[in-house]
Amino acid sequence: MFSWEIALAIAILLLTVMLHECAHGAVAFIRGDSTARDAGRLTLNPLKHIDWFWTVLFPAVLFISTQGRFVFGMAKPVPVNFSNLFRPKQDMILVALAGPFANLIFATLLVWLFRLSGFHLFLIGVYFNLGLAVFNMLPIPPLDGSRILAGLLPVPLSRQYLKLESLGFLIVIALYVSGILYAWMIPGVNFLSALIGVPRIQ
Repeated sequence: MFSWEIALAIAILLLTVMLHECAHGAVAFIRGDSTARDAGRLTLNPLKHIDWFWTVLFPAVLFISTQGRFVFGMAKPVPVNFSNLFRPKQDMILVALAGPFANLIFATLLVWLFRLSGFHLFLIGVYFNLGLAVFNMLPIPPLDGSRILAGLLPVPLSRQYLKLESLGFLIVIALYVSGILYAWMIPGVNFLSALIGVPRIQ
């Protein structure tokens, strides 16, 4: 039966991925690119952000395959035209960092709500936010980590590197199947957990 706990869990999940993408779009707009705003993506309307694979199917597969011990997902990436940014290479890094930073802020808010209420779903929401932040720092196009690395590389090399975007999905799946994804995620989440004062995950 559908319950308020399930509704709250879905709301936290959706807010997590929407805040992440809105942060990207907002910083891009501040730095000169209005593409996300013009596409109607600077909104918390979930219908504008849901991706049926990353927001629905992938989290469900992780939840089932790990018996509920590990889950995260993503929203549909906001469109950004990096050439419109005031300083494309430097601003690309700021835009990329905005999403994980938004998740860290939301996780901190959820920690406060958890301590105030003792409600375990808020703590789960903390780990979901930290997981999304860590996952996105993978240097695999089109994840945020790849935008940061591309912003640091010389232009010719960064262009070649970002051409790997068409293979990004397959690389992520390969990392998941091989177990390398967990080797990246767990230490990263535990580092951020210590940073905001919540227990480490096992």
